[in-house]
Amino acid sequence: MSSAVALPVATASSHPGYFLLRRLQSLTGILFGLYLCVHLLVNATLIQGRNPDVFQAQVNKIHDLPFLLMIEMSLIFAPIVVHALFGIYIMTNGRPNVGSYPHIKNWFYLLQRVSAVALLAFIFFHVGGMYGWFGEWLTFDKDRAFDSTVRHVQANPFLYLIVYPLGVIAGTFHLANGFWTAAIAWGLTVSKEAQNRWGWVCLGLFLFTTACGFTALVATFIHKKAAFAAVAGAQ
Repeated sequence: MSSAVALPVATASSHPGYFLLRRLQSLTGILFGLYLCVHLLVNATLIQGRNPDVFQAQVNKIHDLPFLLMIEMSLIFAPIVVHALFGIYIMTNGRPNVGSYPHIKNWFYLLQRVSAVALLAFIFFHVGGMYGWFGEWLTFDKDRAFDSTVRHVQANPFLYLIVYPLGVIAGTFHLANGFWTAAIAWGLTVSKEAQNRWGWVCLGLFLFTTACGFTALVATFIHKKAAFAAVAGAQ
């Protein structure tokens, strides 16, 4: 992973409170990143099929948590909003310079911004679809977690061939590269050697989380017929 060399303009970074806001943005990104890791791990259990002791059991554990709505709002949605809003502010004041200086560090800076935009769009669609904003066929049913999740992903070839693969990659890249830069921001990897070592860890994180995401996608193909039959039988 690589550092964000192309820095925001001086007027942005010298603004009063910018340092604290930057740390808040980093912290909210870490919170969302940890949630994303758990989310992808749980989704990877789709590969084990309609076994009620696997994916459905994990979903039940989540929905049985006390004060679930408060947890979701404070530890998931609020961090996403704060991270996204300040990220947009940084992007509007930043100057990617891959044209003049096509170094790997500058490319990672640009890709972090591109993945952020793609991830925001994907989150809006994914959450909206699961909550039924775009029709019943995409809605998630916590009591039929496996069947409704497979139905959601497999509802249209555009979703499982383009939207979800790109969404997974955007999320896992933004996660891994963000963790790499966060370690620098918090002073945990000061030396070049420490940054290189942490870079390998973040690369492993990217590969592992991407594998989890694509395992879930492959599972929707493998178990599509059974899931659709179960949904049709319940209607």
